[in-house]
Amino acid sequence: MMTYIVTGAAGFIGSNIIKGLNQRGITDVIAVDDLTHGDRFVNLADCQITDYWDKQEFIDLIRHARLNQPRKQPIKAILHQGACSDTTESNGRFMMENNYRYSRDLFDYCQSQGIAFIYASSAATYGEPALFAESLEYEKPLNVYGYSKFLFDQYVRAHQLVSQVVGLRYFNVYGAREQHKGRMASVAFHFFNQYQKNARVKLFTGSGGYVDGEQRRDFVSVEDVVKVNLFFLDHPQKSGIFNCGTGLAQSFNDVAVATINTCRRAQAEKEFTLLQMQEAGLIEYIAFPEDLKGKYQSFTQAELSRLRAIGYDEKFLSVEEGVSRYVSCLIEKS
Repeated sequence: MMTYIVTGAAGFIGSNIIKGLNQRGITDVIAVDDLTHGDRFVNLADCQITDYWDKQEFIDLIRHARLNQPRKQPIKAILHQGACSDTTESNGRFMMENNYRYSRDLFDYCQSQGIAFIYASSAATYGEPALFAESLEYEKPLNVYGYSKFLFDQYVRAHQLVSQVVGLRYFNVYGAREQHKGRMASVAFHFFNQYQKNARVKLFTGSGGYVDGEQRRDFVSVEDVVKVNLFFLDHPQKSGIFNCGTGLAQSFNDVAVATINTCRRAQAEKEFTLLQMQEAGLIEYIAFPEDLKGKYQSFTQAELSRLRAIGYDEKFLSVEEGVSRYVSCLIEKS
């Protein structure tokens, strides 16, 4: 038996990873998080774990090298999803402590103990390059969140690895268990709630050379994100920094259409095209927020060559497939 540790365990991706481990029959999982905001417990309520540690308790154990004292079962891997993921957070000191220093301490510990370390990096490390490829020449973050992730990736690159280390640059992830994220929840989640409440959704007007709602992102289902994490658990000899997206940029309008049509199908209503939705007032375009100007990626698209080259050959869900599945689940629970 081996123990798995998941940080950010009550969060969006962390709780989905625990559920993915459980579906494999793995229940010896230690969940690490900060439940100061206690309502996030719901993401763990249907997960099987053996223990819960507060984030600060965990950091103290790591920094004093007491994590394995005593432990009946050796630690197989730490899946580090814990971070401040708010791209609008301007407190650099807070961001660097949470995203950089915390990750550094975990990396150092895992290397000293020969423990696999799989961590959440981010597409925010790129800014708006010509190509979203895992190479320094394309990495120019637009905010301190992106910088904190970029700097830790650089720290990893500077070391000769003793045990597995994988950084996954998540693109725009959507899916189950994100209800606590507020403003930072996916657009699919926001569009669903807006449509349920007001029978219309709100998108930004044009920016970055794109017309209304046509800014494009690589929207990736959390189902696929979990699969990629588990792939690396199954292949402990593979290390590196890899993009985790679909490889296909799709527009915010595409997400709106998929969301609205899934809701319409549930009500036995006819599906509409984008133009029909615009004409019917189901889509509204609102002014681009001032606080996002100069800090916003109008286009992202994961370059998947490196991920494919090391053997990951699973097909990723498109917006039409993944958002429809997600919204159908939200409808069932509403």
